[in-house]
Amino acid sequence: MLLAIDTSTRYAGVALGAEGRVVSVKSWFSSVNHTVELMPAISAILQSQGMSAAGLSGIAVALGPGGFSALRVGVSVAKGLAMTAGKPLVGVGTLDLEAFPYLESGLPVCALLDAGRQEVAVAHFGPDGRRDREDVVCTPQALFEAVGEPTIFCGEGVETRTQMIKDGLGALAVTVKPAPGARLWSLLEIGGQRLAAGEADDIAALQPNYLRMPSIGGPKRRDWAPQGSPRILG
Repeated sequence: MLLAIDTSTRYAGVALGAEGRVVSVKSWFSSVNHTVELMPAISAILQSQGMSAAGLSGIAVALGPGGFSALRVGVSVAKGLAMTAGKPLVGVGTLDLEAFPYLESGLPVCALLDAGRQEVAVAHFGPDGRRDREDVVCTPQALFEAVGEPTIFCGEGVETRTQMIKDGLGALAVTVKPAPGARLWSLLEIGGQRLAAGEADDIAALQPNYLRMPSIGGPKRRDWAPQGSPRILG
């Protein structure tokens, strides 16, 4: 049984899956962060199946991009569980999770997450399902300028921008209403595939993708620091 943990955004959740099936799901919306909700949700979902962390086959966690506090909670809990239970851990980018259900559509896919300050975090995938450009944080207007063919727009960042996308791109935009629970299904699918291929991550080295680092102790920053790269995209 694989445990999936997603605290990338205000919509968060945990799920258990096995053999391509989602066995149990618990999701919620938090206006602050997910510290209070996460551990009780994990305990409840494990108890619902009469099992403990020791009975898991592995743990998959969403890595963002996302807010500092929310992501830190999810990734820290996932790493702690993996260490104490001796289970493999897989981290998956949240934009990958948003795009995953549509990558075999034959159309380009643009996954969006809200980055605050009227901006979006963007990952773009070609018709073959592979990234065909660098992930960025930008304004929707800048995003529109880079779209030249019918494209599926998906992800939580679409929710409040559907009309804006349609107005900006017309027939080139195929918008999909986001469903937060779908990210958990994607996380179970991708995580399960990676674990089956022996691609577990280094628990100590795994880091989340913060949209912006906390401002305490220094000037505020509006950059997205991608996982595994010292370079700042803005």
